[in-house]
Amino acid sequence: MTDKTLTIEGMNCASCAAHVEKAARKIEGIAVANVNLATGKLTLKFDEKKASVRQVMDAVDSAGYKALDREKEEKTRRTEAQKLKMRLIYSLIFTVPLLLLAMSTMVGVNLPGFISPENEPARFALLQFLLTVPVIITGVSFYSAGTRTLLRGNPSMDTLIAMGTAAAFLWSLYSTFRIYAGDVHGVHQLYFESAATILTLITLGRYLEAVSKGRASDAIKKLMALAPQLATVRRNGTEKIVPVAKVVLDDIVLVKPGERFPVDGIIATGDTSVDESMLTGESMPVEKGIGSEVVGASINKNGYVEYRATRVGADTTLAQIIKLVEDAQGSKAPIARLADIISGYFVPIVMALAVISGVAWFGVTGDSRLAMTIFISVLIIACPCALGLATPVAIMAGTGKGAEHGILIKSGAALETAHKVSVIVLDKTGTITRGEPVVTDIRSFGSFGENELLSLAAGAEKMSEHPVAMAVVKTAGNRGIKSDSVDKFSAIPGYGVEVSAGGRNILLGTARLMTERNIDLSESEKMTGILTHEGKTLLYISVNGKCEGLIAVADTIRQGSAGAVRELLEMGHEVIMITGDNISTAQAIAYQAGIGKVIAGVLPHDKATEIRKLQETGQKVIMVGDGINDAPALAQADVGIAIGSGTDVAVEAADIVLVKNDLQEVVTAVKLSRATIRNIRQNLFWAFFYNILGIPVAMGVLHLFGGPLLNPMIAAAAMSFSSVTVVWNSLRLKRFRP
Repeated sequence: MTDKTLTIEGMNCASCAAHVEKAARKIEGIAVANVNLATGKLTLKFDEKKASVRQVMDAVDSAGYKALDREKEEKTRRTEAQKLKMRLIYSLIFTVPLLLLAMSTMVGVNLPGFISPENEPARFALLQFLLTVPVIITGVSFYSAGTRTLLRGNPSMDTLIAMGTAAAFLWSLYSTFRIYAGDVHGVHQLYFESAATILTLITLGRYLEAVSKGRASDAIKKLMALAPQLATVRRNGTEKIVPVAKVVLDDIVLVKPGERFPVDGIIATGDTSVDESMLTGESMPVEKGIGSEVVGASINKNGYVEYRATRVGADTTLAQIIKLVEDAQGSKAPIARLADIISGYFVPIVMALAVISGVAWFGVTGDSRLAMTIFISVLIIACPCALGLATPVAIMAGTGKGAEHGILIKSGAALETAHKVSVIVLDKTGTITRGEPVVTDIRSFGSFGENELLSLAAGAEKMSEHPVAMAVVKTAGNRGIKSDSVDKFSAIPGYGVEVSAGGRNILLGTARLMTERNIDLSESEKMTGILTHEGKTLLYISVNGKCEGLIAVADTIRQGSAGAVRELLEMGHEVIMITGDNISTAQAIAYQAGIGKVIAGVLPHDKATEIRKLQETGQKVIMVGDGINDAPALAQADVGIAIGSGTDVAVEAADIVLVKNDLQEVVTAVKLSRATIRNIRQNLFWAFFYNILGIPVAMGVLHLFGGPLLNPMIAAAAMSFSSVTVVWNSLRLKRFRP
């Protein structure tokens, strides 16, 4: 079986997605065809012997939509967003003056005599017509899409938009002819502004949607940018620079200090420190020597090495991370657009009611004007303006409120899902912790005091770029301690440093370095056991062959992490910590944060797998992380939340970004989600309340018993009032407090 993902253009609702899936599944050999409406992607699994991508693309095209491969996707997305932006601007240019003109009579504003409806009704109507036509032309895609889906027996939201606005426009045009024929009462039956306003509002929604699409591809592009484009290889004794795509298995690759490793491999010559934070999320560089594995896109810190390529192309670790992100984002369930689902039933029912009532009244009375009034009234009062606004306006209000609190919510899907989660998975480094080492303890075993030890260590380490060394130097600077000048400096890769200062020989480094130099560490054993258990890195200090003390360095938890974890537990969520670090360090941090369950020693694909395991048990999962290594898990989770200070890739892959780098905002995000979903449900109620109340009146039920007939103008006013109600209710979210 072969996997393939295509981008589909032209889908606007749940019925569109179902239609695309149906078209693809008709082809023999297609095992899986799933549409993600949120991203506009069609994910396929098929037998290459029986089906081809070309067949699927042709089938989708025949169904009235457009299938694109990845190479064209980004260009098409940007072009579509630009087109929608221009359509919106163009529509607003004509709709705003049209609204001012049409609404003037309703609010009691006197227009100049030459265009007033009382003095010049024909000119008043003609001006509205001229302002509406450009908006109709600009929104022609609604009519083509609505007509297409109607003719295929699968009416969509576009169908009702097209029919409602077309009915309002045509009736207004008919009323204009009546005015020119001498019937000035037609001036009170102009609904040009209803048609133009609906089209403009829907165009605004489509533009905002188009802009939000493609974030997944942005994340993937940033991942791809991590890998160098060129590699230096030695072939037949000659060094040459080749594109990374041309590196083959067993090539000898040369990497200088500061360069990224082009592909995965095993070191053949040299020693170095490697920054693998893009893979593990851990801030400490890893010491590498002959026989050590290196990962493509990680950074060679300070040594020249030559290594043998063992994984190239699509097999590299980075390529696998990219695939994991793509797969996880493609497998996400579509946004549950309740309004679209309901419209699948609502649209054909409304259309049927409009036709039935119009025909029935014509059959009973023979009055074509009455029948047309009934038909248009039903369509206008049922026009999905409020229904279409119910979800996006609430989401806009919710996301705006989130931004006020430093919570950037990228999509309605994130808000929709966050309130349902049962498990919160937290990355350790950079999420629960600060993500950078700090000095936590200074212990003296001899005649040197703490400040003297720190001065010695800072003097020795000020020429090193190792994170532990930088933490020591920073601590000395913060305490106002001057570091000793160094006469001679020598780095010992993987162990530490050796310096001469003031006639003294000073060693700083690991216990292994001290042991190899025959320095007695017996005095420190009891103390080091405790510090090691707390997950701290130890830097021993030896002066003239005697261990004088040690400095403990650790990545400490963020202020507020423990409080946030406690509140999440009180809200009924299970909290789990996941990390690529060792189990002892992980458990030490978890204990401080109040977390009971820890998953340690995991690589990027393991993190995504652990999230998937939780989901397979029926749990809804939030993943909170900050590193490139978290990207697959962030994408796999039902809601991915990135710490704002994290990598660009993590921020792009996530659904929500916490600008303040505070776990307390995870709590706020969940509470905001609950408030927003509650608001959306209220909006949908009010949207349908007016429809359910107004449709029978529009059909003439009251008129049957001698009551009034619903004038299309009143229908338009009721439709507008339902929209105002929805917007007003959504604005109540501004009162949300964490």
